[in-house]
Amino acid sequence: MRQYWPLGDWYTQHMKTAFTMLLLCLASATPLVLAGTAVDVEVVRVSADAAVAAARAKKSRLDSKQMEKDLQRLPWKQFKSVIASIPKMKASVDAYGPIGWQFVQANYTTYPWQKNIDKLDEIQKKRLAELIQTAKRAR
Repeated sequence: MRQYWPLGDWYTQHMKTAFTMLLLCLASATPLVLAGTAVDVEVVRVSADAAVAAARAKKSRLDSKQMEKDLQRLPWKQFKSVIASIPKMKASVDAYGPIGWQFVQANYTTYPWQKNIDKLDEIQKKRLAELIQTAKRAR
């Protein structure tokens, strides 16, 4: 027994066409939605990277501040040997000749060394930290 729709085959055929068009529209919109999601993910990833970089910079500032304090607490001879072992720091003092070393000797306990420490690359900072710890133990 065959059932007849009130609108017949015309209704069925047009519904199939409408459904197919809906699927095509959704399929074409899906990459746009995914692209928006990918952008959001990228923004979150960039934000997370920026937060990590900021945390590292803050930690580095704290480390350089601590290294500055440790340097300032060393006796002069140990201080001078530590500074002379780090080429960039030695060069910054040597630039003023013998007067530079006299000035440093007179003011090294209060001079703001953090700027010079911040200019060092990571390898030099590690070397400086090791030298400071060695000098502290040798006191």
